[in-house]
Amino acid sequence: MNATAPIDINGAGASSDVFSMENFSHATIIVQLGVTGAATTITVKECDDVTPTNSTAIAFYYYSETTAAGDTLSTRTAATTSGITGSTNDGVMYVIEIDASQLTDGYKYLQVCASDPSAATLYSCVAILSGSRYSGDPATEAITAIV
Repeated sequence: MNATAPIDINGAGASSDVFSMENFSHATIIVQLGVTGAATTITVKECDDVTPTNSTAIAFYYYSETTAAGDTLSTRTAATTSGITGSTNDGVMYVIEIDASQLTDGYKYLQVCASDPSAATLYSCVAILSGSRYSGDPATEAITAIV
């Protein structure tokens, strides 16, 4: 699912759509930074609903490709609740891996946030949900409301 369509996050940062992990066991989140004017901080929040009424930043594991025009992901790296400080190179990507079992009871939703870098920075975020509890066509919907 396209959690955040490509945008310039200068001046406001970005928060993705809030999406549900209730019917999925895993999320692979791909964050891409195109032209990067300054570093942004990327965090993942667990949320109690789609508003989100309550949310808390969580720790996670990620892989990165931070060299210009590179094509090889790093080894798995742990991020704290403070998130990832993005590279200032152009054309980089982060692959964030989160299991539903990492979420606190009562918090079945996720949201990906990027801070305001205070310079033109192109950003996008895609979430690939897997381990569906239900099979069939069409696939189970993960965005229950657009925020």
